[in-house]
Amino acid sequence: MEIIKPGTKIDFIGKMKYAVALSIIVIAIGIGAMILKGGLNYGIDFAGGTLVELRFKNEPSIDKVRDSLRKIELGESIIQQFGDKRDILIRVEKSSEGIEGLGDKIKNTVEADFQGESIEIRRVEMVGPQVGKDLQWKALLAIFYSMLGIVVYVAWRFQFKWGIAAIIALAHDVLITLGAFAITGREFTLPVLAAVLTIVGFSINDTIVTFDRVRENLRLKNKETFESIVNISINETLSRTFLTSFTVLVVTLILFIYGGEVIHDFAFALLVGFVAGVYSSVYIAAPILIFWKEKKK
Repeated sequence: MEIIKPGTKIDFIGKMKYAVALSIIVIAIGIGAMILKGGLNYGIDFAGGTLVELRFKNEPSIDKVRDSLRKIELGESIIQQFGDKRDILIRVEKSSEGIEGLGDKIKNTVEADFQGESIEIRRVEMVGPQVGKDLQWKALLAIFYSMLGIVVYVAWRFQFKWGIAAIIALAHDVLITLGAFAITGREFTLPVLAAVLTIVGFSINDTIVTFDRVRENLRLKNKETFESIVNISINETLSRTFLTSFTVLVVTLILFIYGGEVIHDFAFALLVGFVAGVYSSVYIAAPILIFWKEKKK
């Protein structure tokens, strides 16, 4: 199925300097946000602490719940509605109470101010600080090993330099996604980490398709300049890129809008990462190949 007619000649390479400059600016803003905020807003999986979810019989006033819980010392905590309007999610970073004791203490305090209201403890979860640090380290290792495997594969299938170009493009996508989370203040949790690894897989697939067409055209169009061959290759894979990316983005957007609170951040990461992945295949990976070709000359 051809959405974009064959023979299309959009000058992608002619705009690559502006595109690379835009990427640098966006990544710098994201890194700046991380520095100013002291890093990402790690969720309970990474930061450690206790999470308590309460279910009310009727929709409660979130302000009244906050006022009620100020009577007990919860330290740094986040109190918000979650999913159903009757559900209240309480995140406590540190607590001297036992996990069950904290849940009962919160429930009893709230019940005292909500006379006649039936309150149910839906869940109480705890992650110790050491477990949180261990998960952070394993998350970094997961991203590192996935990228290492990709370098080996692309170097074996194409060239080592092409593998480095692909990894730089992947690093671009990851940094853009992390920067979006830093700017918006969204929590970085295990599902979001899974989304980042999914982005890596999606992005490298698009890059490899483009690289494969470049390699093919190097044999078929050896009279053309390398820049022209790269531009032709991007245009020839444009229809496939559009179809794949459009269908994925539509599904992800539906998840983001209607998927609920539980996967909201997961879908947000996919949306940002997929857009960055398509962009980087054209405007990051390809310009790096051209740069190295010019340097070799």
